[in-house]
Amino acid sequence: MASQAKWVYGFGDGSAEGRADMKNLLGGKGANLAEMSNLGLPVPPGFTITTEVCTYFYDNGKTYPPELKDQVAAAVARIEASVGARFGEPANPLLVSVRSGARASMPGMMDTVLNLGLNDTTAEGLAKRSGDPRFAYDSYRRFIQMYGNVVLGVDHHHFEEILEHAKRDRGIDLDTDMKAEDWQAVIKDYKKMVESELGRPFPQDVQEQLWGAIGAVFGSWMNQRAITYRRLHEIPASWGTAVNVQAMVFGNMGQDCATGVAFTRNPSTGENKFYGEYLVNAQGEDVVAGIRTPQHLTIAGKVANKSDLPAMEEVMPEVFAQLDAVRLKLERHYRDMQDIEFTVQQGKLYMLQTRTGKRTAAAALKIAVDMAEEGLVDRREAIKRIDPASLDQLLHPTLDPKANKTVIARGLPASPGAASGKVVFTADEAEQLSGRGEAVILCRVETSPEDIHGMHAARGILTTRGGMTSHAAVVARGMGRACVAGAGELRIDHKTQTISVRNVTIKAGEMLTIDGSTGEVMLGEVPTVQPELSGDFATLMGWADEIRRMKVRTNAETPLDARTARRFGAEGIGLCRTEHMFFDPERILAVREMILAEDEAGRRAALAKIEPMQRRDFVELFSIMKGLPVTIRLLDPPLHEFLPTSEEDMAEVAKAAGQDVPKVRQRALQLHEANPMLGHRGCRLGVSYPEIYEMQARAIFEAAAEVQKSSGETVTPEVMIPLVGTKRELDILKAVIDRVAGEVQQSSGVKFDYLVGTMIELPRAALRAAEIAESAEFFSFGTNDLTQTTLGISRDDAASFLPEYQRQGIFEQDPFVTLDQEGVGELVRLAAERGRKTRADIKLGICGEHGGDPASVHFCETVGLDYVSCSPYRVPIARLAAAQAAISKERTARD
Repeated sequence: MASQAKWVYGFGDGSAEGRADMKNLLGGKGANLAEMSNLGLPVPPGFTITTEVCTYFYDNGKTYPPELKDQVAAAVARIEASVGARFGEPANPLLVSVRSGARASMPGMMDTVLNLGLNDTTAEGLAKRSGDPRFAYDSYRRFIQMYGNVVLGVDHHHFEEILEHAKRDRGIDLDTDMKAEDWQAVIKDYKKMVESELGRPFPQDVQEQLWGAIGAVFGSWMNQRAITYRRLHEIPASWGTAVNVQAMVFGNMGQDCATGVAFTRNPSTGENKFYGEYLVNAQGEDVVAGIRTPQHLTIAGKVANKSDLPAMEEVMPEVFAQLDAVRLKLERHYRDMQDIEFTVQQGKLYMLQTRTGKRTAAAALKIAVDMAEEGLVDRREAIKRIDPASLDQLLHPTLDPKANKTVIARGLPASPGAASGKVVFTADEAEQLSGRGEAVILCRVETSPEDIHGMHAARGILTTRGGMTSHAAVVARGMGRACVAGAGELRIDHKTQTISVRNVTIKAGEMLTIDGSTGEVMLGEVPTVQPELSGDFATLMGWADEIRRMKVRTNAETPLDARTARRFGAEGIGLCRTEHMFFDPERILAVREMILAEDEAGRRAALAKIEPMQRRDFVELFSIMKGLPVTIRLLDPPLHEFLPTSEEDMAEVAKAAGQDVPKVRQRALQLHEANPMLGHRGCRLGVSYPEIYEMQARAIFEAAAEVQKSSGETVTPEVMIPLVGTKRELDILKAVIDRVAGEVQQSSGVKFDYLVGTMIELPRAALRAAEIAESAEFFSFGTNDLTQTTLGISRDDAASFLPEYQRQGIFEQDPFVTLDQEGVGELVRLAAERGRKTRADIKLGICGEHGGDPASVHFCETVGLDYVSCSPYRVPIARLAAAQAAISKERTARD
């Protein structure tokens, strides 16, 4: 690494040493600044210190490569020559911004320093040169505040306290009303406070300032909020961040200056309309921090949001026209919706950033479909653009338009979707309550990057300050959380833990509902309705279905789940867990009677009560699935799970079974197992008590015959025997199933096809797949248990140590969420290959929850499985992931 000679890449003046495709080296911001420079856009000159320096920094005790200092000095000299100013020169000072820039966008997670290069003498020189002392000292106080917090570690509230006192003493509400001498007084108080807090004065040496800021940006790669963000978005720590140093341009020099954030399309809805906010006489941090109420860029945006503040289109029509042309150029060039930052200095437009814009799932679908139809991208590219996991945002209920609701306030519709939950006021509270399974709404005056863990835990986010491009709005959209921002009518009081508006007061813990699509804030919990999956969603999913090879089934055993899955496009049932049917209150007594029976005759008598109920279940499922395949897993869990634990329930069972309570208690103790996951369960129950599987097989086949006879639909049940480890186990039970099938066909007069297969969930079964395939007509990989048995980890108990394993890089992801491809995946691949060698047409699927995880679905495509099966709400996710996997496979084959 140390032999790498080039650590710094320059940009600006219509050219750059980097390009857009160098994100791994220059980070997203640096690569895009280079690309905008190459496109001839007005980018202030600067340079990027590469992500490789970040890696070196952490690998070498937080030191820098020996060549870096000279390369940075040369790059600063190039900026000086470009802008005609000198870094640290009192009469004509160059000021720079120092910003992070990771490979993946991490908005607000790492540190930024603006106005660097100001000290007592350069501030005075800037005041004289600009002819605007107010601007110069405003910039200096901003620098002390930002540098003091980010680099020196002085708490932000110390600066805010001094500023609020200063404004209050002068009877001023807005920062923009402060005069030059007011800022000078604030600067004096800031410096005094910094020295008091740190025991040393605020640094006046501009080189010390520069290297302090560079070190702070690299240091912020490992701050807690950045670590949390990376974990939530699966961004590897090894990627590192770049540092971008750029000549300052000033949006706070007067009324012909401004700063803003914009999106080339609406990030909430996806509409092809310019969307954004700006502030006159401000710097960029003012917009995203939500400290002042921003104004809309367009007249249409102003009207839509009922704002009285003038739009940029009205105030600065020429600059707005330039900005509109830039947005069209950038979107055409990148072929995707862009998030751009800009500054206007004395009527001249400067571009500070472009990146792929974060958007809601609904917006992502609309943008992808629209861009495909506009010819900007093809359908395959449109499909690749959608994060399958983000579809979850669209598949859950929205507010029922007919429901009664008490609207107490309105804010900005910052991130769509409805959410109800208990009011909490801190991110830590949100995380704690959510961890206990409670829905919460995180209510803040404004959010900050430190709130990231609470925002992730909350169902929705409500702020009283900030606009559509504030931190809360951007992060909420990226996470798919409902968000209402800038609800200024509300008053949040952290001391009393209340929200008040007019004559209404809501206390912490009380229920609140927000609608991120309308900006409404409502009392209590408002009922919801199921989403309509039409329009752009249906269009894109139709394209995905044309491309994907793998089928997508669902895990379902109730009519509600089966219907929901069909509505979401499921192509059959890949896992019907029959034991879930046994827990129904009507049946559990009969099941317990069967368990307590002392001989086969007693068990058969109890099973006879259960059989008609099971048959009704299967009739309903076969009818809903209308000829689609239905894989039914025979009884799997150990019998003790069905027995009561309370004295009251034991008495009820004893009465029903004609036995006494001590006998029930004794049977429960008999059946108790030290490690039930590896105990008397699955096919082992069938071998011990074949009458159980016989009853289930009869219920399945009689239901198939009944539905086939009444509807004319061909029903092909797939009977799955769980936990097989040897071919002999499968042969014993397959003989029972085949015998029952023959008996039902003879008694019903209906011929039907059926398959008998097994669930591969033990390493031995995977290793002996060639032999097992002699009898099994399909394999369904039960990856939940296969992961447990391969890794020797209980998914019920692993939560206590898995996060530490992920933190230390032992596991990149939770293996129960994303398939361990190197270990468990290798067994799946091996079993698939060996099974096919024996039986070329063997049907192969996966039915663990991994079937709804996009990364695991990609793996299944590489192995060539026939289908994946997942919970109903994850069916669309799996459909899209399967299409993306097919596209990736096509590209790999071409390459």
